[in-house]
Amino acid sequence: MELTTAEYRALAELRYRIRHFLREGDAQARATGLEPQQYLLLLTIRGLPEDIEATIRELADRLALKHHSAVELIDRLEAHGYVRRSRSRDDRRRVLVSLLPRGEKLLEQVAKHRISELRASGAALVNAISALIDRTGGTANRKKNKRRPRRHGRSDRA
Repeated sequence: MELTTAEYRALAELRYRIRHFLREGDAQARATGLEPQQYLLLLTIRGLPEDIEATIRELADRLALKHHSAVELIDRLEAHGYVRRSRSRDDRRRVLVSLLPRGEKLLEQVAKHRISELRASGAALVNAISALIDRTGGTANRKKNKRRPRRHGRSDRA
């Protein structure tokens, strides 16, 4: 599949919007006294599907961290009183991580700001995704209808 200039532009716009959103989130986390990775860990714990336990392995996987890096991050959060570790009742080898009220409060401050930001400017992110998806769908349709002649011999291919 050949990509069009519009697809490259849509992909670049999507990357720009995502990076902007992430950068703003990092700044908001720092404003509350959290490092970005700390905020992400708190968010991951709070946002896990109800059938998934917050084990160190699960948290490391969801944050794309090595196990020992997740342990160090949890150590720092635990030292500040944001999270607590406990052994699983079912399997004492498994360590579960839970939010403490202090961590929940900081997480809520950042999350409220992030959600407000998405509600205010999320349409640009959605538009960037839609442009790419719609454009990709158009490319797939062009492949199915290969024999359809081009107008005026023009192509928007990059």
